[in-house]
Amino acid sequence: MGLTLFIIGIIGWHLGMYGMFKKAGIEPWKAFIPFYNTWLIVAKCNIQRYWFWLQLIPIAGQFITIWITIIFVMHFKKVSVPDHAATVFFPFIYFPYLGFSKKEKWYGSEILKHYHKPASREWIDAGVFAIVAATLIRTFVFEAYVIPTGSMEKTLLINDFLFVNKMSYGARIPQTPISFPFVHNTMPFSQTTPSYIKEVQLPYKRLPAITEVKRNDVVVFNFPAGDTIINDINHGSKVPYYDVLRDTYKGNREALVANESPLLVHPMDKTDNYIKRCVAVHGDQIQVKGGVLFVNNQPAFIPPGSQTEYLVVTNGSPFPEDFFKEELGIDPENPDDQLVPTNQPNTLKINMTHEEAEKVKRQPNVKSISLYNDNMVGQTFPFDEANYPWTVDNYGPLTVPKKGDVLPLNPKTIALYRRLIITYEHNTMDEVNGKYIINGKEATSYTTKYDYYWMMGDNRHRSQDSRFWGFVPETHVVGKASLIWFSWDKGPRWKRLFNGIK
Repeated sequence: MGLTLFIIGIIGWHLGMYGMFKKAGIEPWKAFIPFYNTWLIVAKCNIQRYWFWLQLIPIAGQFITIWITIIFVMHFKKVSVPDHAATVFFPFIYFPYLGFSKKEKWYGSEILKHYHKPASREWIDAGVFAIVAATLIRTFVFEAYVIPTGSMEKTLLINDFLFVNKMSYGARIPQTPISFPFVHNTMPFSQTTPSYIKEVQLPYKRLPAITEVKRNDVVVFNFPAGDTIINDINHGSKVPYYDVLRDTYKGNREALVANESPLLVHPMDKTDNYIKRCVAVHGDQIQVKGGVLFVNNQPAFIPPGSQTEYLVVTNGSPFPEDFFKEELGIDPENPDDQLVPTNQPNTLKINMTHEEAEKVKRQPNVKSISLYNDNMVGQTFPFDEANYPWTVDNYGPLTVPKKGDVLPLNPKTIALYRRLIITYEHNTMDEVNGKYIINGKEATSYTTKYDYYWMMGDNRHRSQDSRFWGFVPETHVVGKASLIWFSWDKGPRWKRLFNGIK
């Protein structure tokens, strides 16, 4: 539903621009060329050319584009707040009206000279309105997002630019309402300075949703283990604080504080944004057996672009020249860990899709191919090796909690639910003489307040996901990844533009 509305909006916007370009004396077909259309608007409206280039800045640039379109509309003698509101919120209706209504015409820059407000004042008003409107859109409608890592490859690639639909699951009322506009949790040009004031906090609330989070949706959410970070560029969410505390300092927080950079505690809605596939919803049982994911005892959906590691045994003869580069997209001279020799004779570990594995299997020098299994115990949630000797490729079974579930509390289960009770649902809990004291009362069970989800990356051996930090509460869900609007790798990836995300 959300994607359908978005596509309708895109079509309406471009059809309207077609008519508006024609009235403005610009060849109307040029309205359909992304970026070039705003280049022409900038030229026609005598806007400084650097504004065109500034709109290419990820995320913040989208709001500059809104400001440019407001200036364009002003040249149709549309200078009131309702006109600007229609430009921002209903362009798919308003632009076709301006473009094809016989009552409306292009006046050009002269109209702004004769309007009772100075042109400079109009530009300032338009800029302020664009900032306010863009902030509302970013908060409640959709947000631009850039893929920073390869955890979802090859479904999503590094430097894919996405639109995240916040209406799908119901936009959240900001928990931290006082913050610098257009950025997430750090100030522009800084990796360490917070962009928000956390002294003012609002309770968790959502607007009505179009749909619930569904199994296999690609979801953007706040990183659950990112509430506390080691505040430097070498740690942050890349190397989570909890991993460093557990693995390096064996739970000794005082030693960590003494030896690492200052810690930063983010509010929930200001932890870093992650993107993964929701492989299981509340009430589902998940299990990974031999590298294969099962949900409710059934093999899970395998996205066509998903990758995992395979062990490939050859007869010792080489693969054809350029096979890896042309068929698998791997440069053998710079494999980036996609192609790794092993200590076993004539054996390679290759990270690839199922379709690519079939191509490898058909090569005459390949004797066998099998899924690689990581059997290292103690690296996965809930980090209780005695009760849960799980690995990333042999994990579970585990049931994802749903709202109203009564969770038993005992020495075996407490590792699973401790963070859920204390951090996600904001209770106090003490363990005294083998008993659990929740909010001052002894308890043998706990009833959940929220629904939870299980998120995993499509690039299974290159993904930091729920296997490492557990459940994702509904409070952390930001929105649904809906559309790739741009993609870049040493130049535009034209085939990926305006692709829906499946």
